Amino acid sequence: MRLKYNLAITVLLALICNSILAQDFQGKAYYFSKTTPDMSGWGNGQMTEIQKKQIAERMRGMFEKSFVLNFDRQASIFKEEEVLEAPGQKGFGGWWSSFSSGPQYKNIKTQQFIQDQEFFGRQFLITDTLQKFEWKMGTETKQIGQYLCMKATAIKKVDEFDWRSMRRKKSGEKNRDKSKADSTKTKSVTEDIEVPKTIEVTAWYTPQIPINHGPGEFWGLPGLILEVNADQTSILCSKIVMNPEQKFTIEAPDKGRIISRSDYNETVKLKMKEMREMYRGRGGRK
Repeated sequence: MRLKYNLAITVLLALICNSILAQDFQGKAYYFSKTTPDMSGWGNGQMTEIQKKQIAERMRGMFEKSFVLNFDRQASIFKEEEVLEAPGQKGFGGWWSSFSSGPQYKNIKTQQFIQDQEFFGRQFLITDTLQKFEWKMGTETKQIGQYLCMKATAIKKVDEFDWRSMRRKKSGEKNRDKSKADSTKTKSVTEDIEVPKTIEVTAWYTPQIPINHGPGEFWGLPGLILEVNADQTSILCSKIVMNPEQKFTIEAPDKGRIISRSDYNETVKLKMKEMREMYRGRGGRK
C-alpha cells in the first residue's frame, strides 16, 4: 500500500514539474560534504585517543568542503567553492597536498565524465564514461528543505585513489604476501593504507526537479540528488536556485593532459613508487 502511495506521489510530482522540462532552464545546487574517518586501525596501541582525534579533525578539514553544481537538462559541472582557509586550519601537507581536484563535468546525453585533476604540479583531464549505478528504488521519503525526496541505494565501485574511503590496514595485513591476499576485498594504495573496492551508497532525490544530475560522480535517478551517504562521506544540499538571473554556460574543462582513469592511476603509482624508493634510500644513508 505504501509503495503504491509513493509511486503516486512520484507520478504526480513528475506531472507537475513537466513544465520545467518543456523549456530551456538552468539551475544551481549548493552542497557541503562531511567526512567521518574510520580511526579504528590507526595507531596500533602507539597512538593515544587524543592524537587520533587530532588526526581525524585534520582529515575532516581536508575533505569537508562546499560545492556548487551548475546544471541544465543535459550537462552539469560540480566544483568546489573558493573559500579562505581559517587560521590554523591545515591539511596533512606533503604527499596529500600533491593532489588537487578541480571541476567534475558530466554529460548525460554523451555519457561523458571529465575530472580536472592536478597532481605534483601537472594538470590532467581524466576522461571516462559515466559510472553506471544500478539504483534500487526505495519506498522511504523525507523532506529536504522545500523538496520531498525519495530514497535509492546502489553499490558503487571505488577508485583506488579515492582518499575519502581510505583506511589503515589492520595489523598482519601489511606484510601479507600479495599472492595470498583476497583481491575481492580491497585495493592497496600504499603499504599502510587501503581503499575498499566497493561501498554502499544511499541517495535522496527529488522528483520535483526531474533531471538525472547529482553531486560529484552521482547521477541516474529520476530527480536531482540532494543528499548522498557514501561510506565515510555525506554530501548534503543546502540551497537550490532555479533559473538564476545571471545565466551561465556549462563547458567541459579543456586545460590539461587528456588521460584515461587507468593511465592516470598508473602515473600516480609510479610516482608513489619513486617516492618510496627515495625515502628508503635516504634512510639507508643515515
